[in-house]
Amino acid sequence: MDSIEFGKYYQELTDWAIIFVPKLILAVLILYFGMKIVKKLSKVFSTILKRAKIDIEVEEFLVSLIDIILKIIVFLISASIVGFEFSTLFGILAAAGFAVGLALQGFMGNFASGLTIIFFKPYKVGDWVQISGTFGRVKSIEIFSTNLVTPGDKTLIIPNGKVTDDIITNYSTRGKIRVELQVTMPYEESFPRVKEVIMNALVQSELILQEPKPVVGIESYDSHNIVVAIRPYILPDNYWEATFEVYALVKQAFKDNHIKVAYSEGVELGPIGE
Repeated sequence: MDSIEFGKYYQELTDWAIIFVPKLILAVLILYFGMKIVKKLSKVFSTILKRAKIDIEVEEFLVSLIDIILKIIVFLISASIVGFEFSTLFGILAAAGFAVGLALQGFMGNFASGLTIIFFKPYKVGDWVQISGTFGRVKSIEIFSTNLVTPGDKTLIIPNGKVTDDIITNYSTRGKIRVELQVTMPYEESFPRVKEVIMNALVQSELILQEPKPVVGIESYDSHNIVVAIRPYILPDNYWEATFEVYALVKQAFKDNHIKVAYSEGVELGPIGE
């Protein structure tokens, strides 16, 4: 390559850089500040919806949807500044959307399920629910997923498609839930006596609702003892606290009334410790 050709290519590169680099810088700036503006607009939109007293589920869903739409608009504006035409971009996006849609049908299903949850409201934010065998309080309902917080303070992200394809148990619609607990008693012990001891223990807990009354009954028989079911009603917010308290009260009641249980190591009956 001689100096003349090199000078020609250098001049073309310089001319291209003079035209393209400012556009690229401007596009990056628009993309950067545009995303910040979108974030602020989403907060403003959320505040407006809160003042309008729209359901929080609808609010979160609409805010998420608007956020995505505004981000796409910012991206399209940035791309057009660099030199992409809108018609070309829409064509690319349409083709990409079709291809991605085929590959990610689950996401589209989650989106449709999110709309179903928002409009039919099987649960709302703050409800205690059981979905796909998991129990927790609904923290948020988003476009593609529902977020639960378990009594153990774990956050569970469940795809909305899985929610609508499974059984939903909403404990908050009735305002109370029934916990399912188990204790054991020896075969030689009197069940009416054990039932009375347990019922008296439950009365001592302020977390146990007395209406409807707790239910105590024989659930099953195993090789060493009788399995006794304890079914008290509680408020959903007291789930773990009430569970632990009931077990502690029953253990103390068994000790005070000299009720023995069979240890798992064998059939020998042992005393109840502190």
